[in-house]
Amino acid sequence: MTILAKHVIKQNLKIDPTAFIAPGARLIGDIEIKEDASIWYNVVLRADIAPIRIGKESNVQDNATVHVDYDMPAIIEDNVTIGHNAVVHGAEIGHHSLIAMNATVLSGAKIGHHSIVAAGAVVPEKMEVPPYSMVVGIPGKIKKTLAEEDLKSVKAGNLDYIELGKAAKLLEEEGQKKKS
Repeated sequence: MTILAKHVIKQNLKIDPTAFIAPGARLIGDIEIKEDASIWYNVVLRADIAPIRIGKESNVQDNATVHVDYDMPAIIEDNVTIGHNAVVHGAEIGHHSLIAMNATVLSGAKIGHHSIVAAGAVVPEKMEVPPYSMVVGIPGKIKKTLAEEDLKSVKAGNLDYIELGKAAKLLEEEGQKKKS
């Protein structure tokens, strides 16, 4: 336990053994990561003032940041992709969604399931995005309702990252065995 200013940060990591946590990822605070999820290189998950939950088969890609706000945990449901350099701050991301590269989802926002936040978009605080939506721009606005056809590449990308996570985990484990 660390005391920082007025806050007490408790390290409480619950990581499923099938999850992949890349070397260099930083996990701080109250974090749960479910089965077959992957947390990639240089990701920061900072749950210092509220919890972070990463659902099964979700992936948080290189250099992304997931942080929380007062009374606003970061909830990433199942089969979600958080792209490279994205920021999710005290927000909820519904299952089978994509937060694309360099997108930002601000405190209190709720992204409905099967949605896409486009690369570089900024979802404002407390915005509620309905399921099957595409959000683009700064500030983020709903551009269209997605059809199943629009989501095929999101599903394929998510499936790729499940397999990449398994392969990376094996590679890391083999490297650790060779060191010992």
